[in-house]
Parts: sequence; C-alpha cells; structure tokens
Amino acid sequence: MKEIKRFITITLVCCAISTTQAQLAEPYYKLPDPLLMNDGKTKVESLSDWNKRRQEIGEMIQELGIGRKPEVSSEAVKASMRGDTLIVDITVNGETLTLKSCIHYPTTGQPPYALMIGTSMLSLPKPLFENRPIATMNYHEAQVNDYSQWKPHHERGEHNFDRLYPELKDNGAYSEWAWGLSRIIDGLEQLGAEKTKIDVKRIGVSGCSYAGKMSLFCGAFDERVALTIAQEPGGGGAASWRYNCHVDSVENLDRTDYHWFLESMREKFHGDSVFLMPYDHHELVTMICPRALLVLGNTDYKWLADESAYVSLNAARKVWEKLGVADRMGYSINGGHPHCLLPESQYPEVEAFIDKFLLHQTDIDTRDIRIAPQEFKEKIDLKKWIE
Repeated sequence: MKEIKRFITITLVCCAISTTQAQLAEPYYKLPDPLLMNDGKTKVESLSDWNKRRQEIGEMIQELGIGRKPEVSSEAVKASMRGDTLIVDITVNGETLTLKSCIHYPTTGQPPYALMIGTSMLSLPKPLFENRPIATMNYHEAQVNDYSQWKPHHERGEHNFDRLYPELKDNGAYSEWAWGLSRIIDGLEQLGAEKTKIDVKRIGVSGCSYAGKMSLFCGAFDERVALTIAQEPGGGGAASWRYNCHVDSVENLDRTDYHWFLESMREKFHGDSVFLMPYDHHELVTMICPRALLVLGNTDYKWLADESAYVSLNAARKVWEKLGVADRMGYSINGGHPHCLLPESQYPEVEAFIDKFLLHQTDIDTRDIRIAPQEFKEKIDLKKWIE
C-alpha cells in the first residue's frame, strides 16, 4: 500500500485548544485510509487506537472544513422544562443563547423513552414512530445559525452563535449547528429522566438533504448520539469530495454552499487540489463508529451524488468491520420517490436500525443492510478508490 505522507503542524488556537492542520505532501487519488494515523505509519488495531484516530480526523475536519466546534462547561448551561418544551440557556462571554424544542411523547411504552431528534425537522414518516415507544423532537437550528438557501437570513458572523463566539465568525454552519445539537443533549442530561422522561443513552438524530448533512455532523461530533440516520445527504455529507471532482451536475467541493463550510476550504482544495486534502467525507462518516449509522440515498436526483456516497460508505465501513461491529453500519440507496419522502420500500431498513439501536431489540440482524443499485456494483470499481 502506498504510504500517505502528510505535513503536520500543530497550531494553538483560542482557549488553549490545540488542533492539527494537515496537508498531504503530494496528491492522493484514492480515499485516504481512515485506519492510518496522521504519522503515515501507525495502523488502528483496537478501539483505543480508533479513539485516537477519530480525534485526529475530527481535528482535520474542523481545521480545514467547517471551523471549530467549541466545548462548553456544564456551568454555562441551564436547562428547564416548560410543559413538554425543553429550554436550554447557554451563556458564554456574557452572552446568552436560548434553545427551545418541544418533545412529543409516545402513547405506548413507559418512560424513560428513547428520543429521535430531527435536525431542522424529522422527515422520516410518522408511521415509523406511531406504535413505538420513541419520543420525537425537532432541533430548530436557526436558533443557533439561521442560514437558509431559500429564506432571509443573517450573514456569516451575524448569527446568534457569533454573539457568544465572535472569534469564530468564519465558521461554517455545520460546526455551529452541531454545537447546538450538543447543547440540547447537555440540557437533557442536566435535567435527567425524571424531568424529561428521556433516556439519554438512547438518542438518535436524523435529517434529510442539507439537514441530512447536519445529522451526519451532529452524530460525528457528539458520542452521546446512539443512532444517526442521514437521509439523502448529498455532496458535503457522506459523498466523497474526491470522487465528485470535475463530475457535472453534482454537489462537489467547488459547487457546494460555502455558508456551510469554511471559505478557506475552497481556497486550499478547489479543482484538482482536492487530492491534496488529507481527509475525505468517508472519514466524517467513520467518526460515528463504533455507534450506529444508516445512510439513505435516492438515485432519482443526480446532484445527490449517490455513486460517490456508495464508494465513500464502502470505504467507511472498513472501520466498523475492523472493530467487529459491522452490524452497526448500513446504507440503502434506491430511486422512484420524491426527494426526502421515504418510500415504503425503505421502511424495513429504517425500522431495523430504530428497533435495534434505539429500542435495543436483540433479535434483529442488520449485518447485510447494504442496498444499492446493481448498476453501481457493476459500474464502480471500488478497488480504484479504496485501499
């Protein structure tokens, strides 16, 4: 295997947090090996090794892709319940940001309940939850960063998050939205199951399209999320930037929305420079390991770049396999349905992951949930991309 050589510099940033800024020494045309440490020599052999490697990947993604997701002390968070609405106040640098989300409780089962959080909204069909003892909640990300492609919004540096962290005004929205989801979980933890009726050990996140990306970043950057279901996340989500380079009609690094990412990512890795990027989005996916992940695709919309996601997900799965938990990672890619409207043909995969990883039903086999069009399997040479 060709050794991936990296130039590594360690930079101290605000609050004395160190991050790793890395750039490949030469272009690398396969997907970087997620099990290879930044020294280019050490391979992951255990969960302990993976925890270190996961930290390296997270640092690269923050430094080069989305900006820093700051940590928050427990003293800075104050949570309360007003009826069924969770209210979380976060105070940093003398500024307070308030998050409010209503919890919808099930009509079956007994508390504490598992909780599925919709990033922006829960686009998974209601019938999946109506007869299950799972509470649901929508995380209103606009309370943190109100950027929208379609509605009036503030600009970078003007969002509520920026009042608390003016030094992070160049952040992309995905770091800030992931920060906000973590504060929701902080609030649930602080109040406890007696007040919230929620079991914080059984939290899932799910979203579709741009919010599918959001669910990936939220699940990747918070280990308290037990299950991530990313629905049609497209480029910038599970799909590889490398595979999408110079591909027409897909969301690639040159065509994505840069309110979501650091502008410096485009400056450093535009065009063929993407092959100098020391990570790719299969490694964002791997940050969820060893927890559970299901990615849903839709081949009817080319811009979702599902061919790229297919490659990326197969590369990422090697980490779950290495750690002996391959049943915790799956994907289902099909077509014949509108964007973000899950067809009944995909219900079984979603139900299996919900029942196994939120409701802890042990008799469910998820090992073979790797569903993709036959043409992908015939057309795409995975060995070209994956070590």
